[in-house]
Amino acid sequence: MKVNLYKGCFSLIKKSGVGQSIIHQKEMLESMGVGIAERWSEPSDVVHFNAIFPDSFIASLVARLQKKKIVYYGHSTMEDFRNSFRFSNFFAPLFKRWITLCYRQGDVIITPTEYSKKILRGYGISRPIYSLSNGVNTDVFAPGPEHGAAFRKKYGLGPEDKAVISVGLYIERKGILDFIRLAREMPEVHFFWFGYTNLNLVPEKIRSAVEKAPENLCFPGYVEREELRDAYCGCNLFAFMSTEETEGIVVLEALACGTPTILRDIPVYDGWLEDGVNVYKAEDISMFTRKIRSMLNGRMTDLTGAGIRTARGRSILEIGRKLMAIYEHEHIGSAPVFIQRRTGCVLSDTERKGHPLSGDVLR
Repeated sequence: MKVNLYKGCFSLIKKSGVGQSIIHQKEMLESMGVGIAERWSEPSDVVHFNAIFPDSFIASLVARLQKKKIVYYGHSTMEDFRNSFRFSNFFAPLFKRWITLCYRQGDVIITPTEYSKKILRGYGISRPIYSLSNGVNTDVFAPGPEHGAAFRKKYGLGPEDKAVISVGLYIERKGILDFIRLAREMPEVHFFWFGYTNLNLVPEKIRSAVEKAPENLCFPGYVEREELRDAYCGCNLFAFMSTEETEGIVVLEALACGTPTILRDIPVYDGWLEDGVNVYKAEDISMFTRKIRSMLNGRMTDLTGAGIRTARGRSILEIGRKLMAIYEHEHIGSAPVFIQRRTGCVLSDTERKGHPLSGDVLR
């Protein structure tokens, strides 16, 4: 069996979470021994679509004519399109209709969380929908003193300097306005926002806030994942103030690196990220400020061990196994097999029927 990871307009999404999810899918499939078709002309049994650009929609129609199975990843919703780019709120209802049309091309739809699955069901989509994490590469994103030292050396941070980071596009939904405000209220702390968006694409209030940010806030821009890992390992705290997500790959990355993490208390985290268990949560800027001060001063319980375990439960290998379970349940491709990584053996039909993965991702 071969899978085509459709990459039309990949350059436009490479630096986003959707772009990262495509990379993760390649790693998942390869970890399960599934072949990747690098070009459309190369024979394939299945096509994964992740983007919702017009070329993806047209390509999905062609794939259907060629009788290929289509797996459409539902990364986007109307809810997380709002408060993003210029005029996004105005076009949000049209965006909802468009993505619904795109997702309906899939024989199967995979979306990162139960929260986003519920949203897509509310759009009236009747295709099989599974919730399956985007996963995190725990070989790359892992604790490492040498990684943290590289980050602190690059930005001239001493042993006593406190550093708080966040990651995302320069869009309101990601919480950038609150993060800038947080930096202004805590001038004694070094703040870093990793990620980049052309300021001509965002509303004036975002552009103005970024341009007038306080001196203790640094915008390094987009960096490769090894440098981002260094930042996770070298900072004192990861603050993700996003108001709407379908999962949040950067959250998994931070947790995998053992970074103390505080998030906005929003529904997408319900059931897998718990306040005071594996992360801390805050409802507004005042609560963020209060809890962050306490975390930086060592007055909050260390939750990083639980955070690492949460991330490792969503490793590339673990999610790859669950993806294969979905393939098998939906008869996608040539009946992928479960692979026992510890022994290197392939499970028999009888063993596979009793495999614990065979039922935990059913819709």
